[in-house]
Amino acid sequence: MSEQTVVAAADGHGVVVSADYFQSYSVVGLLAVVGVLFVAVAFGAGRLLRPVVPTPEKLLTYECGVDPVGEGWAHTQVRYYVYAFLYVIFAIDSIFLFPWATVFADPGYGATTLVEMFVFLGFLAVGLLYAYKKGVLAWT
Repeated sequence: MSEQTVVAAADGHGVVVSADYFQSYSVVGLLAVVGVLFVAVAFGAGRLLRPVVPTPEKLLTYECGVDPVGEGWAHTQVRYYVYAFLYVIFAIDSIFLFPWATVFADPGYGATTLVEMFVFLGFLAVGLLYAYKKGVLAWT
């Protein structure tokens, strides 16, 4: 049997708190501390063991094996960001679909979850239609 602790509440009644509850959080905290220490040791070892010999060639900007020409700033079209944003939206949509499918399989929630999913997909469709009407999806 697990050890239990009685904590007095403000109204005078005792509340039973299981010691197992706090032990599970202590394991999570210990794993978080070990993870942070592991990363700190790895970065510290890398800093201590790496060679530091700066040369003019090492200080040059390097990109894909091509020597840099001109300024370091490049102009990027906004279209790339719009496509990335649309990708993120539909990736979130796919993440939402998996738990929905598991809940939809439960007979007690079938109709409700079906309506919720169609509302959600409707909002996404309206956003995609708006982007199409604005000409954002045209690559010319």
